[in-house]
Amino acid sequence: GGGASGRRGRGGCPACASPAPYVRRVGWLREIQATIREHKREHAVHILRLLRKDLGLEGTFLNEVLYKNATFLNLVDPISHDLLMSLARDLQCPKKEYDPWKSSDRICRQLIYHLTPHSKWHRHGMPRRKSQVCLKTSLQKKVSQDSMDLSGIPLTMRDVHRMAYYLQNNGDHLTSVDLSFTELNDDMVRLLLPFLWALPKLTHLSLNGNRLTRATMKELTDTMKDMNKFPCLAWVDLGNNVDVSSMPQPLLVGLRKRLSQQTTLPTIYEALDCDSEISSGQEGSQLEDEEAGSTPSRAFPQQGCER
Repeated sequence: GGGASGRRGRGGCPACASPAPYVRRVGWLREIQATIREHKREHAVHILRLLRKDLGLEGTFLNEVLYKNATFLNLVDPISHDLLMSLARDLQCPKKEYDPWKSSDRICRQLIYHLTPHSKWHRHGMPRRKSQVCLKTSLQKKVSQDSMDLSGIPLTMRDVHRMAYYLQNNGDHLTSVDLSFTELNDDMVRLLLPFLWALPKLTHLSLNGNRLTRATMKELTDTMKDMNKFPCLAWVDLGNNVDVSSMPQPLLVGLRKRLSQQTTLPTIYEALDCDSEISSGQEGSQLEDEEAGSTPSRAFPQQGCER
């Protein structure tokens, strides 16, 4: 279970519970920005250590030795990892030639952007009743397209039931489902999973910025062992949750297997659209030869880099 951080307040209202983990992380980053301006570098380094530990990245140096870089390939949030490494370097070896806090401050702003929601729902800070309307209009409007984007709308268990109903009846053409920053916890995802894995064309699933724990990661990993579930899934984003820092090998293998059935391209990040890849199978094999010696131009899906 998700412990205290996964529980709701009265009536399942997200606002009554303790804030989602990303709120705490962004608070630390703002504190780092303030301490750098006050030239309290030691304190900034201390907070950075807390942040790395909270994101599950504290032990990566040891893991690198033990697993020969495997853990770096498996990180759920490589963007945060890279930015935090740059910030650590910046704080420990400040550049002499210009104001040292400028570069650190820029990295903090990039991290804050990456770790927070950007949807219009979230920006305007809406009352609870309004979020119900947003959910309803989003489902009706978005499901007619090939993506469902509910990012930033706080969902209750009742909303999740409603969404499951929509997916069951309208989900056949969906290729992308974005449930980032929606206050989802393990129980909600457990309820949704059977409706998500039944979607025949789903390639991208975003669950970042929620209250999910390793329990959800384990369920997803077990689900992926069955090739009939999530038949087209190419990528799942679980970054910025409670205690999920790396992707278990069986989950990556599951994604890889699905992709090898749809395309001959070499890495799990490259195929974004099942249908177009199937229809261009011939070109795929030529591409693989050409790209073997060079860096693939589409090494990461755009969606993965936005947040």
